[in-house]
Amino acid sequence: MELSGELRIDAPRDQVWQALNDEAILQASIPGCRELRRDDENTFSATVSVKIGIVNATMKGRVTISDVTPQVSYTLTGEGQGVVGFAKGTTRVLLSDIDAETTLLNYSARAEIGGKLASIGSRLVDSVARSMAEKFFAAFRKNIGAKTVETA
Repeated sequence: MELSGELRIDAPRDQVWQALNDEAILQASIPGCRELRRDDENTFSATVSVKIGIVNATMKGRVTISDVTPQVSYTLTGEGQGVVGFAKGTTRVLLSDIDAETTLLNYSARAEIGGKLASIGSRLVDSVARSMAEKFFAAFRKNIGAKTVETA
């Protein structure tokens, strides 16, 4: 499954970058995130619960930040396992200035699932993934105090 989009965020790029690297803001923005703990500069431990159809899944795993260009871009790679299967994903985030007070955030994500989760059906999983992305960015906007307008 692949997702991509761009968001116009009415906040300066340095404020958006700081929020993208703040574990408290990320935890508060990720739907179903019970815990997000920084293990070192570029690695987090996470516990996330999500409902996909009739299946409630709790996954524990790790998130790693790589390919960092400060205030411009990074890649998040996550991997988690639970009783109902596993999930792996990679998201690339790219920030650019529209003007001094407005940032354009582009993202592209790729994810795969296995185990019992894979038997649920790709349409339902894709729908939940898109919904989670929308909820993440709505919460992220609220948590950094900026007005966000989806442009893609």
